[in-house]
Amino acid sequence: MSAYRDKPIQTGGLPPGLPYIVGNEAAERFSFYGMKSILLVFMTSYLMQPDGTLDVFSVKEAEAWNHLFVASAYFFPVLGGILADAFLGKYRTILLLSIVYCLGHGCLAFMGFMGDTRLWLLAGLSLIAIGSGGIKPCVSSHVGDQFSFKNKDLLSRVFGWFYFSINLGAFLSGLLTPFLLEAKNSEGSLGAKVFPYVEFLVGSRMEGEIIFGPHFAFGLPGVLMALATLIFWLGRKDFAHIPPRGKIYFSETFNLQSLKPMFRLSTIFSFVIIFWALFDQIGTSWQIQARSLDRTIPFWVPVFGGSEMLASQVAAVWNPLFILILIPVFSFFIYPLLAKVCDLTPLRKMSIGFWVMGFAFSIVAILQHAIDSGAMPSVGWQIMGCFFLTVSEVMISITCLEFAYTQAPKHMKSLVMAFFLLTVSLGNFLTSQVKFLLLQDDGSSKMSAVQEFWFWTGLILITAFLFMFVTKSYKTVEFLHDA
Repeated sequence: MSAYRDKPIQTGGLPPGLPYIVGNEAAERFSFYGMKSILLVFMTSYLMQPDGTLDVFSVKEAEAWNHLFVASAYFFPVLGGILADAFLGKYRTILLLSIVYCLGHGCLAFMGFMGDTRLWLLAGLSLIAIGSGGIKPCVSSHVGDQFSFKNKDLLSRVFGWFYFSINLGAFLSGLLTPFLLEAKNSEGSLGAKVFPYVEFLVGSRMEGEIIFGPHFAFGLPGVLMALATLIFWLGRKDFAHIPPRGKIYFSETFNLQSLKPMFRLSTIFSFVIIFWALFDQIGTSWQIQARSLDRTIPFWVPVFGGSEMLASQVAAVWNPLFILILIPVFSFFIYPLLAKVCDLTPLRKMSIGFWVMGFAFSIVAILQHAIDSGAMPSVGWQIMGCFFLTVSEVMISITCLEFAYTQAPKHMKSLVMAFFLLTVSLGNFLTSQVKFLLLQDDGSSKMSAVQEFWFWTGLILITAFLFMFVTKSYKTVEFLHDA
C-alpha cells in the first residue's frame, strides 16, 4: 500500500479518483438492484428444480425472505467496516469482497442446472449479502476520504452525485432486468419500446413466449458487478488510500470516549430504522399491489406513454428515475430556497422527510382500498406515491449518508458508515418479522393488505412526531481528514 498516496490531495477542486468510485458504484448498484427487482417475482413464479418441477414460494413467504435478505446485506457492513479500518484498508477490502460478490451472482445465474435450486438461491444470496454488505461502508467512506478541509465544501454536493450514480444504475437495471426475466414476445409492452431490436433477437419464437428467462436476468447483474470491480481497480493510483489502523484500532475504537459518537448517533439512527422498514417495501408489498393495477403508463409520459409496464418494473424504474431528477432539483433550488426561510440543518431535512413518507404510504393505502373494492386503478397513482416516497428518500437517506460521515471520528469512518447501514438491516429485519408474524399456514396473511398499509402509515407518522422533539437537543460535531 506504500506505493499509493495515503492523504487527500491538497486541492480546492474535485479529487482525481472520484470518477472511478462513481463509475464503480453505478455498475455495482445496477447489479444489486437488478437482481433485487426480480427476486420476488422469481421466487413466486419462476423458481424451478432441474427436473422441471415448479417450486415457488407463497407471496407472503417470499416477502418475508426478501426483507430478511436485505437485512443480511445491510448487516455485513459492520464486519466490512472493521475489516477495512483495522486490517486491510478500504481499497483492498472493496476489491476482495467484490470478488465474493461476483461469485454470488454466478450462483444465481447458473442455478437450476443441477442440484437443489433453492440451495443455489441461498448460496447466491448469502455471498451477495456478504460481498455487497461488506463493501457498502467502505465505498461511501472512501468517497469522504478523498476530501480535506480545503475542499470539504464540495462534500455535500459530491455525496448527492454519488447517490445520483447509485440511482442511475438502479434505474437502468430496473428497466432492463425484469424485462429479461418475464417479458414475452408481444406488442404494446414497455420492453418493445425500450428494446426495438427484440424481434431480431427472438427470431422465430412464438407470440407470447418468454424471450430470455432467469439465467439471462440474473447473469446480466453478474456481468455488471465484474465491470464494477474492474473500474475500481483501474482507479487505484488516483485514490487517497487512508491506511488501516492495525491493532491500535480496537483500543482506539472500542472505548467509552470513542464510542460516544456512536451512542449519540444511535438516537438519530433509531428513527431511521422505521424509515427503512417502510421504504424497502417498494420491492415487496408495492410490487404485489402493482399486479392489481392498470399498468399502462400514463399518456403524459414522453415516449413510453401508452405502453404497459411489468409489475416488477414500476417502483424499480420510477424510484431511481425520480431520484435522478430530484437530486439536482433539491441541491440547486429547493434546499437553497428553504435555507432562506430557516436554518436548514440535516436533522430538519430528515424531519420533513419522515412526514413526507407518511403521505406516500397513505396514497398506496387509499389505492389498496380501491383495489379491494373491485376497481382497477391506474398505475399513475402508485407512481405518484413513489414520487413522494422518493422525496422522503432524498431528505432522509442522502442527508443521513453525509451526516453519518461528518459525525464519525477520523479513525471510525467505515465503522460509523456501517452503523448507518445497519439501520437498513434492522428496518428490513423488522419488516420481515412482521411479515412472518402475519403469515398463516396456508400462505395467506392475518391482516388485509389495506390494513397493513395503514399500519405502516401510522407507524411512520408517530415516528415523525417523536423525531421533532428528540432532535432538538442533539449537538453536531464534524470530523474530516486533514490534507
